[in-house]
Amino acid sequence: MKLAYFDDFKLGVVKGDGLVDVSNIVDDIPHTNSGNLMIGLIEAFDKYRPKLEAAVAEGIPIPFGSLRIRPPLPKPGNIDCMAVNYMENGTLKEKPKINGFHKSSSAIIGNGDTMILPDVPATIFEGEAELGLIIGKKASHVTESNAMNYIFGYLNFIDGSARGLPPERNVFFQVKSRATFAPIGPFIVTADEVQDPQNLSVRLWINGDLKQDFNTSDMAHKIPKAISWLSSIHTLEPGDLIATGTNHRGLSSFQDGDKVELEVEGLGRLSIFVQDDLKRTWARETRLDRKNAGHETPTPQLTGKYAS
Repeated sequence: MKLAYFDDFKLGVVKGDGLVDVSNIVDDIPHTNSGNLMIGLIEAFDKYRPKLEAAVAEGIPIPFGSLRIRPPLPKPGNIDCMAVNYMENGTLKEKPKINGFHKSSSAIIGNGDTMILPDVPATIFEGEAELGLIIGKKASHVTESNAMNYIFGYLNFIDGSARGLPPERNVFFQVKSRATFAPIGPFIVTADEVQDPQNLSVRLWINGDLKQDFNTSDMAHKIPKAISWLSSIHTLEPGDLIATGTNHRGLSSFQDGDKVELEVEGLGRLSIFVQDDLKRTWARETRLDRKNAGHETPTPQLTGKYAS
């Protein structure tokens, strides 16, 4: 099942080329907003699934073209992000040590929304294409062998980053948690629809130019390990979001006016826009392009405020 919010955060289920409005099915879930409504549905999904399936079977879908798609998980309890979690197409000699960071849930935006690049002296702004997963039940110190049973569903996730901010150490909070720096969507795809999350193609385009193109099989620490490790640090709750990391070779600059599209296989396509009121520019090279040209430093800013 593919769940989505649309228009004024009505709940819909994908059917063909549109959404069936199922908002009335979940009205009795205690909630104060669309964020905790979705979390409530995740917690009680086994109870509501038959009702949703019946409504979808009988319902007439509203075409996507007439809808505004919203973030399907507007307010995750936590966003835990795995750091340096890919083998970079097998080019790393050793598996990176497992690591992660926390990203503010207030950074969430959805399909068709705009990532705003702030007025800060970042060396470059990037967005990382990632497979995101949503926790379906409370998880504390879970074993790797049982970890997959805690996943409710999957979605596209872009991890926005303002690189190179001072000071040189301990800057992940201001690099990662800026407003609008966590685009997700367009749907939540329930776990039963994803046969093998460890073998999915991940592709990201900027203005139609394919930049990132990799497979989740290249993860250094696979999904069960990530869930087990994170749940040993803090209890994961229903509606928590885990971003599983990215292959960095295709990363390149996000700039004013860009249209960015992410498609993890089977999860639909997430499209966002980029706005930079300072109109800063960078070369359109990827990290791999730059490395192949013999450069060890990040792509430099070419024009605008903070350009060297």
